[in-house]
Formats: sequence, structure tokens, C-alpha cells
Amino acid sequence: MRVRKPAGSFAPQEVQQFILPISLCSIVILAIIMLKNLFYEPSFNPELFVYGLTLITGTIINHFVIVRTADFRETYGWLNAILSGIGLGVLPFFLPAHLHEVAHILIPFGVIAAAIVSGRLYAYTTFVLAFLLSLLYTFVVTNAPSDILEFGMPFITSIVIVEAVLYIKNATQRNIHRLETINKVSRQIMLSLDTEQTISLMDATIQEALEADTYFIGLLRDNEIHLDLFYDDGEYFNGAKAPLNGTLSGWVIKNQKELFLPDLRREVGLDGVEILIVGKEKTNLSWMGVPLTAPNVRGVISLGSYQPNAFDGADMELLSNLAQHITLALDNTIRHAQVEEQTRLDSLTGVYNHGYFLKKLAEQAVEASTPDTPLSLIMLDIDFFKQYNDTYGHLVGDRILKTLCTAIKHHIKHSDAVGRWGGEEFIISLPGAGGLQALQVAERIGQTMAALRVEDREQRTIPVPTVSQGIAVYPTEADEIYRLIDLADRRLYVAKARGRNQVEPAAHHWEILQV
Repeated sequence: MRVRKPAGSFAPQEVQQFILPISLCSIVILAIIMLKNLFYEPSFNPELFVYGLTLITGTIINHFVIVRTADFRETYGWLNAILSGIGLGVLPFFLPAHLHEVAHILIPFGVIAAAIVSGRLYAYTTFVLAFLLSLLYTFVVTNAPSDILEFGMPFITSIVIVEAVLYIKNATQRNIHRLETINKVSRQIMLSLDTEQTISLMDATIQEALEADTYFIGLLRDNEIHLDLFYDDGEYFNGAKAPLNGTLSGWVIKNQKELFLPDLRREVGLDGVEILIVGKEKTNLSWMGVPLTAPNVRGVISLGSYQPNAFDGADMELLSNLAQHITLALDNTIRHAQVEEQTRLDSLTGVYNHGYFLKKLAEQAVEASTPDTPLSLIMLDIDFFKQYNDTYGHLVGDRILKTLCTAIKHHIKHSDAVGRWGGEEFIISLPGAGGLQALQVAERIGQTMAALRVEDREQRTIPVPTVSQGIAVYPTEADEIYRLIDLADRRLYVAKARGRNQVEPAAHHWEILQV
């Protein structure tokens, strides 16, 4: 199933401008015929005069009144096509024989105007009516089948010109629609500071502006292409991954070049590159990709089709334009996220600051609303840290704080959180972990600190301070986060009172409590 969206239509004023030359030429030709009939023909033909006046009036009404209405196609399209066909078809009945060549001009003019104003179906309705009535005149009234070539010339010309005009009209409409789409998406995504929202907007834009069986936006992370947006034949496979090496997308990213492959049935001709199927078990036969490159973005945007030669140069140009906009937008969202992240972090240690950790803990507590989903909290303090600073200096003390935070992060999951609670006091939340699990984490942190080797500025090894820790579990032991923090803090001071370098409570407490 291919993604298809209709191109935008011309406004009534634009249609009016397109047919203005045809309308003016038709009026001038009809006016000359009427004047010739009035002043230069041997005998005045009132029927021809009325016919010409009727056509001029109809042309003026159609051009200046009907076409200007917003719903001219639905309301007047068929009426205009039928009347135009009849008017052009009876043209030979009124024209003198020596002026029949005028039909060779007016018939194509009328059919072309119908095509521009209303479309192909209406244009060919005008064409068929004009053809049948002219055929009646040629074979019945004049009984001159030998003039078939002369009779057919305006109609053959009409078909050729109409198809050319409709092709140009449709191509122009597509280009206008694409430009409108680019302008629209550029305004929307540049206002977005959220990466997911930006990618969602780009998803809607691709579906609206381009025809493709599959498309994706891939961002390079950890030497893999993460497909944050991946659409394939009516389904989404967001979150899939593709290797950087040996793939078309990887080639685009590494070479920072656009790649346009209209027919993949032929040899790709790129060293080390193979066709990789991701998503549904179907092979693209047309493919194009554009690199996404910015200070914080490295990736690719790609379109594919199951049909060969499905894309052209205009599609590639549009994809390149979209790539520029999505690159800038993604770079902005990442910069914004980085700035926001910095406001959440402690400037020295890089862990969450006091305020943001409380917010994070509150969110985790909402998720841990039942005893079956515990939330453990560890309150940690460096023993005798003031004396340590006084002895070895604040630069060494700062290094200890950073080293401790690195050790903590090494022993917790991505879903866990660590924050700086005070000067040398830290707090760790462990969603889904019970007391025994928290105890194991705390003991590993203590063991890691004990095994560290720290040197002063003279490269002399100096002792590493120990840590004391207190643990509490939500909601079993405390059903509110401030009570939970207070309980963990009190247990921390119990550990200090017992001689420091300890974790409180010990394992038997959790075994009895079964938390």
C-alpha cells in the first residue's frame, strides 16, 4: 500500500489568470467574425451574428463570473462542459465555408479552457460533444467524407494540447503543494522543542507530500542507526535498528552524500553495501536517502518504493528540503533538551540536583502505588568528609565526589535515579527494587569506594573515605515520599552512630519484613 495524498488545487483567481489568454483570443476571433459578417459579407447572416454574440457573452460570464466562484467546479463544471461542447460543435453550421478554419482554433481553445477550469473528465465531455456535432455536419449536412483529415485536425490538436496542459497543470499543482507543505512544516517543527513531536510532524508531512511504500528517519547512536520513525507498507516499526556498515543508509551517513537509486534491480555499485530488509519481508525497488547533519545530529532520512522508477528528481529535491528542516529542528530539540538537562543537574557531580530529584522521586512514587511495586531509597553520606577536605584539599575532595557518583551510576539501572542531597550527602531511588536488592546495591557501592585508588597532585596515593548508607522502602515502610526520605535519613545516622562505613538496616531486617 502506497502513501498517497492529493496535490493542492489552484485558487479561482489563478485559474482565471491561466485561461485569460484563451478567453481574450476567443472573444477577439468571434468579434472579427461578427464584424466581417456585418460589414464585409455580401449578405448579412443574423444567425451567425447571434451565435457569435452568444459565445462572446458566455465566454465573458464564464471567465469573469463563474470561474471566480470558489465552487465553480462542483456547481458549474458539467453545465459549462456541456454548453461549451454544444457551442463548439455547432460552429460549422453557422460559419461560412471559407471560415471553417476558424474552428481549428476555437475548438482546441474551448477544450483547453475546460481542462484548465474543471479537469480532464470535463474537458473530454466538451471534446466528445463538439466532435459528434461536427461529425454530423461533415457527414450528414455537407456529405463530404473526403474532408475527414480537415475535420479531424482540430480534435487531434485538442487531444495533444489538452494532455500537455493537464500534465503541466498537475506538475505545477504538485510543486505548489509541496512548497506549501515545506513552508507549513518548517513553521511547525521550528516551534517544537520536543524530539518526538518533531518526528511526528515530519511523519505527517512525508505522508502528505510524497508517495512512498516505506520511509524512515534514522539517527546514529552508538555506531548503530536507530530508526526513531519507520513506516513500512501501512505499519510502523519505530525503534528498530539498522547497522551502520554495509547498508545504504550507512553509506549516506558515512559519506555525507545524497543517494538516488531509481531501480534497485540493477547493481548498486557501492563497495561493501548490501540490500538489508528491515520491517516487512519486502524489497524496495526504488530508494533515495539524504544525510541529516548538524552539531548534535547525524543520521539519514530515506524513502523507498516496491516499484522501480517510483521517484524522480522533484521527489529527491523535496526530500532534500525536508531533510534540511528536520535536521535544524532536531538539532534545536536536542540543544533544548541539553539545556533543560543542565538545569536538572548538579554542576560538580553531574547527578540530579536536590529540587529535580524530589520531582523525579514523586513521579516514581506514583508508579509504585502498590506493595507489589516497591520503591527503595538509599541515603548516602561520605564519612568525615570535612576532615578529609581539610587534610587533602578541596580539589581532591571534589574528585572524590565525582568518583563516588560514577561508582553509584555504575551499580544502578537507567530507570533509577541519583541526586545530590547536600554537600557530601547523596540520595538514590531504585524503582521496583525491594530492601534486599537495595542493600546489595549499597554494599557494592561501598565495596567499589573501598577499592578505589586516588592520588594527590604529587601523585601520592591517599586513602579513600568510607560511606554510610540508610535504606527505606515505599510504600511498605513509608507511604509518602517525605516520610520515606526522613526514614532513610534517620537510618543513615544510625549507621553513622554504629561506627560508620555501614548500611542500615542489615539483611535480617529485610528478611523478616520480606520486602
